[in-house]
Amino acid sequence: MYKQIEDFVTAWSYETAATLRTLELLTDESLGQQITNDHRTLGRLAWHIVLTLHEMPSRTGLSFEGPGEDEPVPTSAAEIVAAYNRTSQALLNTVQSSWNNENLLVMSDMYGDQWPNGLVLEVLIKHEIHHRGQMTVLMRQAGLRVPDLYGPTKEQWAEYGVPAPAI
Repeated sequence: MYKQIEDFVTAWSYETAATLRTLELLTDESLGQQITNDHRTLGRLAWHIVLTLHEMPSRTGLSFEGPGEDEPVPTSAAEIVAAYNRTSQALLNTVQSSWNNENLLVMSDMYGDQWPNGLVLEVLIKHEIHHRGQMTVLMRQAGLRVPDLYGPTKEQWAEYGVPAPAI
C-alpha cells in the first residue's frame, strides 16, 4: 500500500511506460487474437486496462477524464494507445494535484469492501501488470514481438548474441 504520493508517482511512471511499450506493439489485426473463443481478445484486454484506469480510481472520489465503462473496444490499436496515454496521465495529474499523503489512508468503498486509497493505487498497478502479462502471451500467439518489461526478451538476447537463459 502506498503511504507517500511520491512512491506511487515513481511506480506509476515506470509501470505506465512498460504498458505503453506493450500497447504500442499491437496492430489492428492483432486485436482479435484470443486463446479460446470464450476468453477476452487481445484488444479487449488492452481496453480493459484503459477502462480500469478511470473506473477504479473514480470509486475513491477522484474526478478526471477517461472513457466510460460502456465504451466499446476500439478497432484501432492507435486509438487504444491514445486513450491509455490520456487516461493514465490524467490520473497521475489528478492524484498529484488533488491528494496529499493523508488521502492515501482514507477508506473508499471498493466493490463492497473498504480499502485505503493507497491500496487502491497499488491494486490498480498490480491489475495492469497482471493483464499486461496475459497480453504478452496473446501477442506471441499473434506473431508480434513482445516488449522488454523486467528484463530482455528472447529476441533481445539473440540480438545481443547471447543464448536466452534456460530457466
